[in-house]
Amino acid sequence: MNADLGRPIRVVMFGGPYLHAAAVEFAALLEQHPEIELLFVLCQGTGQGFRHRVGNLVRRRGLAAVPVLALEWGTAFRSFVRDPRAARGRSHAARALAKVVTVPDVHASDVLERVRAARPDLGVVYGAPILRPELYEIPAFGTLGIHHGRLPRYRGKKTTFWEMYNGEAVAGVAIQRVNRGIDTGDLARTGCVDVGRKSYSRVEREVELLGFSLYLEAILDVKAGLAHYRPQDPGTLGGRMYRQPSPADILRFWLRRRARPKRVVERP
Repeated sequence: MNADLGRPIRVVMFGGPYLHAAAVEFAALLEQHPEIELLFVLCQGTGQGFRHRVGNLVRRRGLAAVPVLALEWGTAFRSFVRDPRAARGRSHAARALAKVVTVPDVHASDVLERVRAARPDLGVVYGAPILRPELYEIPAFGTLGIHHGRLPRYRGKKTTFWEMYNGEAVAGVAIQRVNRGIDTGDLARTGCVDVGRKSYSRVEREVELLGFSLYLEAILDVKAGLAHYRPQDPGTLGGRMYRQPSPADILRFWLRRRARPKRVVERP
């Protein structure tokens, strides 16, 4: 166990080809936290901005990009209207976005040297591509990643969706130490939210918010020298790897949720 650093922990964030709304929100939380120094946000892609987001999504999802974008915009609008913290967070988000560095290859030698020169204490992943050891091992205390889904049972992509699709009572989130596998790292923090009769967008948002809290706690544990990691159950690591849901999967899920019997409320 290490001693407290005695200063803000120096963090580099690894993001995807485009920082979606949750990743921007998380970067803003890092930027505003007094015990965290966000060095920069490293992304692999063609650039940031609306056209890059749409282009990347269409290349990956095809026609399914339309409902995905509609859901993202609807969720972002509701959050903006309902959450009084949104206005306060915009200035922090702007400062975090000013630290975004987008490169064609995060594993290029000059990029690796830039990360080394920054001397980060910790790396944190939010939506990044699969990282190789030559990058995620640079930070002095390694790199943490977030996974929406209970590990090790729900590995892979869009696992909040698959948890609800499979009728699970809860949807999980985990903070893990990045290793050579996919969603196989030792666990730092875990948690879950009740599904009940909530909509998918509501469950996804609750998982995001819980994930933010757990992620910050895990980062501060590293800073304080209190980080503790527990291995995942090796007997289940070879199980199913979930994929991106197809339009047919989404339709079946929607029809299944619509067909649920409504609760009867007895009137006095």
